Amino acid sequence: MHKRFASLLLLLLPLLSSCGLIDYYFLPPPDDTAQELFETGMDHMRDKHYSSAAENFLKLKDRYPFSPLTPKAEIALGDAYFLDGKFPEALDAYKEFENLHPSSEQIPYVLFQMGLSNLNQFRTIDLRQDNVKEALEIFYRLEEAYPNSEFSESVKQNIARCRKILAEHEIFVADFYWRTSQFGAAWHRYMYVLENFADVVEFKEYVKKRAEYSYFEYQKVLSEEERERIQWTWKRLLKWL
Repeated sequence: MHKRFASLLLLLLPLLSSCGLIDYYFLPPPDDTAQELFETGMDHMRDKHYSSAAENFLKLKDRYPFSPLTPKAEIALGDAYFLDGKFPEALDAYKEFENLHPSSEQIPYVLFQMGLSNLNQFRTIDLRQDNVKEALEIFYRLEEAYPNSEFSESVKQNIARCRKILAEHEIFVADFYWRTSQFGAAWHRYMYVLENFADVVEFKEYVKKRAEYSYFEYQKVLSEEERERIQWTWKRLLKWL
């Protein structure tokens, strides 16, 4: 009896040892831990494989929403998109982090990156500048809320850059009205630039001269009452300038 049992065990041993092979080939592999996903993502970042890094950070967010590493992965996801030139995706990732962690000590960095993600979507002066306007608002927020942050000097520079772009856009529109002899619309637009972008000094003399010409041409089609009204506005602005 014992001999038969021993013989049966010898026959079953190859089958039992093959179970590991069956598991290896047919069962799904175990999920990576949060730590493994994060470290792999950071390895991809160092190797500049930003798309692969983003995949790892997304997996960590989805699988381990309550892990202590998840906030770091959320910022790293934005950074991966940003470094990959995917600025709309980066902006969304940073905004999500701000919404989820408004009191985080990383908020100054996140706000700065949000501003840059908007500003880097600028293409040409003739298009709508919604992203530049949003970037300017974010940089103002960062400057006001965190005046002594490590980004304060860069924030000032980027505020100046945003304001220059917005001024150039307004001048582009005003010049279009000028070229098409719509002097009333041109004058109002040049006036807007003079009143709201006085700090962008490189355009000041150009805009002032164009505004003067537009003003005199515009007067030709005005009623007496309208002429007196805009004369007062123009004289007040000239005195201020």
